[in-house]
Amino acid sequence: MKTAEIRRRFQAYFEAHDHRALPSASLVPAGDSTLLFTNAGMVPFKDYFLGVEKPPHPRAVTCQRCVRAGGKHNDLDNVGYTARHHTFFEMLGNFSFGDYFKETAIEHAWRLLTEDFGLPEERLWVSVYEQDDEAADLWRTNIGLPPDRILRLGRKDNFWQMGDTGPCGPCSEIYYDHGPEVEGGLPGTPEEGDRYIEIWNLVFMQFNREADGTETPLPRPSVDTGMGIERIAAVLQGVQSNYDIDLFRNLIAAAAKAVGTKDLNAQSLRVIADHLRSTAFIIADGVTPDNEGRGYVLRRIIRRAVRHGYQLGCREAFLPELVPALVAEMGEAYPELAEAAPRIEETLKRESDRFGETLSNGLQLLQGELEKVSDGVLPGEVAFRLYDTYGFPADLTADIAREHDLTVDLAGFDQAMAAQQKRAREAQRFNTGLPVTGLAPSEFVGYDDLTGESDITALFADDAPCETLKAGQRGVVVLARTPFYAESGGQVGDHGRLIVEGGEFRVEDTRYLGNRVIGHFGQLQGAKIKVGQPCRAEVDAERRRDCVAHHSATHLLHAALKNILGDSVQQKGSLVEASRLRFDFSHPEPLSDGQMQEVSAWVNRVIRENHAARVKVMPLEKAKAAGAEALFGEKYSDQARTVKFGPASFELCGGTHVGRTGDLGAFVLTGQSAVAAGVRRVEALAGAAAERHIAGQQACLQQLGAQLNANPDELGDKIERLLGERRELKKKIAEGSDDSGTSEVREVAGVKLACLQLGPAEAPALRKRVDDWKRQLGSGLVLIVSLSDEKVLVMAGATDDLVKRFPASELIDALMPMIEGRGGGRASLAQGSGRAVAGAAGLADAACDWLAKRAD
Repeated sequence: MKTAEIRRRFQAYFEAHDHRALPSASLVPAGDSTLLFTNAGMVPFKDYFLGVEKPPHPRAVTCQRCVRAGGKHNDLDNVGYTARHHTFFEMLGNFSFGDYFKETAIEHAWRLLTEDFGLPEERLWVSVYEQDDEAADLWRTNIGLPPDRILRLGRKDNFWQMGDTGPCGPCSEIYYDHGPEVEGGLPGTPEEGDRYIEIWNLVFMQFNREADGTETPLPRPSVDTGMGIERIAAVLQGVQSNYDIDLFRNLIAAAAKAVGTKDLNAQSLRVIADHLRSTAFIIADGVTPDNEGRGYVLRRIIRRAVRHGYQLGCREAFLPELVPALVAEMGEAYPELAEAAPRIEETLKRESDRFGETLSNGLQLLQGELEKVSDGVLPGEVAFRLYDTYGFPADLTADIAREHDLTVDLAGFDQAMAAQQKRAREAQRFNTGLPVTGLAPSEFVGYDDLTGESDITALFADDAPCETLKAGQRGVVVLARTPFYAESGGQVGDHGRLIVEGGEFRVEDTRYLGNRVIGHFGQLQGAKIKVGQPCRAEVDAERRRDCVAHHSATHLLHAALKNILGDSVQQKGSLVEASRLRFDFSHPEPLSDGQMQEVSAWVNRVIRENHAARVKVMPLEKAKAAGAEALFGEKYSDQARTVKFGPASFELCGGTHVGRTGDLGAFVLTGQSAVAAGVRRVEALAGAAAERHIAGQQACLQQLGAQLNANPDELGDKIERLLGERRELKKKIAEGSDDSGTSEVREVAGVKLACLQLGPAEAPALRKRVDDWKRQLGSGLVLIVSLSDEKVLVMAGATDDLVKRFPASELIDALMPMIEGRGGGRASLAQGSGRAVAGAAGLADAACDWLAKRAD
C-alpha cells in the first residue's frame, strides 16, 4: 500500500466515524514559545486539551507534518544511522476532545489495522501502563488479545504528560512483530531491537498533574493518538527500514541522480532525502536560514545535507534540483509545498552556495585534525575553531568524527564558546581587537567633505602594528583626519581609496578600532606605504550617497510607524546599506496591506514636502527633553548630535544624511517579516535603489501586459479570469467530470467488464468512478484508463462476488508491462501508472484476454 494511499485511507476511516478532518498545522507553532517546531500531532490542539479553547468538533483526524531537529526533541544526530529516525515525519492521529475514551479508541485502532489495513492479528502486540488495568482488560476482553501479548510497562515507557504540570495519562502502544528472523527482544527488555516495532501510540489523557505531583481525574478525559506514516508504510510495504518505502525510494533515486552516484544504498542519500523534506517544509512555513532559533536549525540541516552531497563527490548546489521530486511525492497532500517551490529552491541554492564556498577548506582542516587524534576524542577547541571560522555547527563536526569512529569533546567546545562570548562582552562595540592604546581619536570630517588630506598615524597587518605595508598586502590604515564614515548607528562603513605616492590603498570597510580610532580596512595596490606618510583620502561618493539616502529614509520610516501604529513602536535594530535599509521594531502582529500602504504614503509625502535637514549639537538631556528619539543600542556623549526633518522626524544620530527630504526622490517598502516574539522587520528602498525597483516593476508589468494582451491597469481582472478558469479546470479534473472519454461494457466468459478511457483525472475521482460502475454492474469488473501527455493512470476494481476469482490487483500486475509501469492494491481495488502512453490503447483488449484465461 503506497504512502499516499495510507494517508488517504486513514483519514477516510475516521471521517466515516464522525471525525472532522483538519489540515496539517504549520511547523511553526502558533503562539507557542515553548517549541521550536511542531513535533507531534497533538501540538495544534494543546489549548483544546487544556480547556483554553473550545474545539470546532468533539472528534478530529489529521495528518500532521512534524519536525524533531532542535530543542528537547532532536533526532538530527540519528538520521542516516538508524532505520526509523527522521528530522521530518508525518503523524497520523485521531483525537477525542472529551468525547469517546479508551474503549472506542482501542476498537478504532484495532479495526483500522486489522480490517482496513489488513495486518495479521497474530503479528500485533500491545503495551499498557503497568497500573492501567482498564486498558489491559479492554485489549483482552473486547479485542480478544491473548494476555501474553499484552505487556505492562512502567511510567517511562507508557505514561504521557504534556509538561511538568497539566493534562497527562497512561498510554497504550501497538507493536508489529517482524518475526523471529529479525533480531530483538520484547519492548521494555534489554534485548530490544528491530523485531518488535512500535507503530501507534494511544494516549489516554485522564488526569491533571498539579505542581506538587498530585494527579486528579479530568472531568472530560480525552484521547490523543499518533502513528508515524513512515513506520506504518514500512510495515504495509514489507520492508524493515523507513527509507525503503515508496516515498523515500523515489526521493533517494532523485538525489542519486542529482549528486551523480549509482549507489542507491549510500547512507548519505538517506540523509539527503530526509533533510530535503524537513528543509523544504520549514521554508514553506516561512522560516529563513539565520544564526539563531528556528533559522539556525534550518541552516544546520541544510549544511548537513550539503556536506553529505560533498561526501558523494558533488560540489554543486544539488538540493534545489530535488524540490520538483519532493513536490511530485507530497504536493497533492500539501498544496502549500508546490506554491512555495520557487522560494524553497532559491533559499536552498543561496544557502548551499554560501556554505559550499567554505566547506572544502573546513573539511581539509578537519581531516588534518582527525589524523592527529590519538585518544579517540577530537578537542573541543578544534570543533569551535571550525564553527567560528567555517560555520561548521558542532553537531556537523561530531557527525563527521563519528564516521571516523571518534567523538568530540563537546564540553570543551562549550567552554571555548563561553570564552569567546565573554571576550565579546568585555570588548568595546565595534572593537576589532587591534592594539590602539596610545593612538589619538581620529577626527571625522566626512559630514561636509568626501575628500581630504591627512597623514598616516598607524598601520596594522596580521592583527599587529607595523611600520610599512607592501604592495598587495592587506591591512588597516589609521589617519589623523578622515572623511570616511565608520560603521555605527546601523549605517555601514564607507568604501573608497587612500592615494599615496606611487599607489593607492583600496578601502573595503571602515570601522572603529576602539577609543574612537577609525580604521580603514583594505589592500594596498602599487608602492609600499609607511607610518607618517601623507595621503589623499577619497570616499566612494556614489556609495555614500546611496547610504545617506537609506539612513535618512530610516528616520522617516521610524516616524511613520509611530504615527500610524502608535507610540508603542520602539526601534529594536537597523541596517543601512547602499542597496537597502532594514528596520526592526516592537509590534505584536504583522502590518496589514493597508498599513504598509499607509506607511509608504506617509514617507513619500514627507519627501515631497522637501524639509531641510536641521543638524544641531546640544546637551544630551536637553535633546531628549526636546523630544529627540534615541536609536536602539547607541551610546551618546554628553554633547549629542541631533537631526531634524521639519515636524516629521527628530532623532539623536551621528550618521550622515541628505540635505533635504526631497533628495530621497522616492521610497518603497519591499517586505516585512517576524524577527522574534513581538518584534517585526520591514525592508525598504530609497533614492536610486527605489527608482531602479520601480522601473523594474514597470518593465515587468509591461511584459505581463504584452503576454496577456492587456493594459497594465487591466492585468488584475485578466489574471483573475485566468485563475478562475484554471480553478474550474482543476475542479473538473479532480471530480473526473471530463465527459470527453469513452466507455463500453464487454462480456467475457459470462463476466461483465466495463472499460472506460478518460482524459487527465486524479486518483480519488477514478476511485469514485470505479465504485459507481461496480454498483451499476452489480457483478463484474471495471477498468479505467486515464491519459495525459506524459502518463497513463490505470485503475481496476472487482465486485465482492468476484474478488477471489478475478483479483483487481492481479489484473493491474498483468497490464503494467504494456505501459512500462508499476502498480499494486487490493483484490477489490488496485491501480498503477506508467509512462509508455502508446501502450494504453491495447489495455482493454489485454484485460479481456486476461479475464478469458482466468475463467478457464
